[in-house]
Formats: sequence, structure tokens, C-alpha cells
Amino acid sequence: MKIGLCSVTFREKAVEEVIELAVQAGLESIEWGGDIHVPAGDLENARKVAELTRFHGLQVSSYGSYYKAGESENFDEVVKTAEALGASGIRIWPGNKGSKDADKKYRELVVNDIRRISELAKKVNISIHIEYHGGTLTDTKESARMLMNDIFDDNVWLYWQPSNDVSFEERLASIEAVQEWISNVHIFHWESWDHRYALADGKRYWLAYLSKIMSDGNQRHILIEFVREDSIEQFKQDARQLREWRDYIIGREL
Repeated sequence: MKIGLCSVTFREKAVEEVIELAVQAGLESIEWGGDIHVPAGDLENARKVAELTRFHGLQVSSYGSYYKAGESENFDEVVKTAEALGASGIRIWPGNKGSKDADKKYRELVVNDIRRISELAKKVNISIHIEYHGGTLTDTKESARMLMNDIFDDNVWLYWQPSNDVSFEERLASIEAVQEWISNVHIFHWESWDHRYALADGKRYWLAYLSKIMSDGNQRHILIEFVREDSIEQFKQDARQLREWRDYIIGREL
């Protein structure tokens, strides 16, 4: 279990500042976002970010692209950028429609596109990782499981994060439903964008989520995302809290 940061958490900061914050917080990896810090197609910048990340003893956990399967174009640029960044995985979005609004034809479009981009990524030993997110085909555990079964590709994985507006029990059930595909995790504690809280306030929930996710013994990056008030101090507190939880989970398993 490696602890990292999504660079989108501090979109307004320069690459060097994001790296410095990660080092100060004692983190091990960064998921570099494709929106600001590592835009798709700018290979020179991607190589520079990769070099700076490694120089400071950090790992690139993944390339956080905003490629929407079935909707976006130019995946060639995305995969070339991920390769230049030294990322072993690319995060993508499973379409741009929620499961209730997606008919069979749309689901097939998304599935076929994910299979296609997976083949492109395989050529350079990069895996595909799908967001578990509202407004997409992973907005429910049933739809997410159906999607992964339909794709049926051992190069395609699934991120996990707690869905909004569902119960604690439903979130645990969602982990169980997609456990076999979960790679990395986006960690935060909030009700909505405008109501974000300290990670420590979610201790009861996150210890249960992480214990269940990590029970299979697989290595994953747990990536801090969108802290309360975009505060640097809150970010550092959340990082300390997450390290404590990791020590607890590991100690309990020994």
C-alpha cells in the first residue's frame, strides 16, 4: 500500500511545488493530471515532470488522463504522453453518461473503445484504469461490474472511490462487487465539493474501506484527492493520518 497524491488536488500550483508538497508530506507517489500539469501531447513537458518526480524519490503512480471512452479522440497522444511520463497506467473515464441514461448501443461503444485503447497501451506495457465515478458507466456497483465483465481484458482495471449519496453499507458492498478489478484508490472525505472535511473525520469509514480493499494482499496506490479548503496544512494532516492508518492495517494483518 503506497500513499500518494493526485496532482489535481493542487491544480493552481506548479509541478515543482506539487513535488515539494508530496515530499514534505512523506508521500511515495503522484498521479499526474492531464488537465494542467501534464497535458496530452506535450511530450517534452512529460519527460521533464518524470525526471523531476524520480529525482525527488517519488514514483509516478499513473497518468490521470481525461480521456472519455466512446467520446474522446486522439488516444495516441494520451498513451505517448503516459509513456514519456514513465507511467505504468492511464486513468480514463468510462463514457460521459450515467448508467440510467446509457442504452445498449452506448455501452457497446464505450466497451469497444476501451478494448481498443487497451490494445494500444499494451504495446508499450501500460495498463488502463477506469474511474469509479458518478455520471459514467461506473456510477453503480451493478453497472461497474457489468462493464468490467463486458470488457473482459486483463489489462483493464478499476479505480475505487466512495460514491456520493449512498450509505456506508452500500459503499462496502460496492467494494465487494468490484474487488477483483480494483487497482488504485482516490481517498477523500466529503459530502460534496462545497462540504469537504478532514480525513480524520472519516476514520470509521476509511479504515473499513481500506481494510476490505487491501485484504487481497495486492499492492496499490492510495491517492489523496481534493482536501478541505484546498489547504496545504490540511493536506499534510491527511497524509499523516493516512500513514497511521496504513501502519494500523499492516500491523493488524501481521
